[in-house]
Amino acid sequence: MTGMAKLLMVLGAVIFIAGFLMQFLNLGKLPGDIVVKKGNTTFYFPIVTSIVVSILLSAIFYFLGRFR
Repeated sequence: MTGMAKLLMVLGAVIFIAGFLMQFLNLGKLPGDIVVKKGNTTFYFPIVTSIVVSILLSAIFYFLGRFR
């Protein structure tokens, strides 16, 4: 198998596992996320969730890079 095929398979598995875990974790509604409701319109901006996901991904990629 080529490097690109392995990368796509691993990426697909990671996305699948993340999607599965998102069903059980309440990651999208952290305190600090911006929610504006006016009338029948809702604007949601998950700023804290984005920061948490960024930190987690940075740590994962850091450790993967250290072991390569």
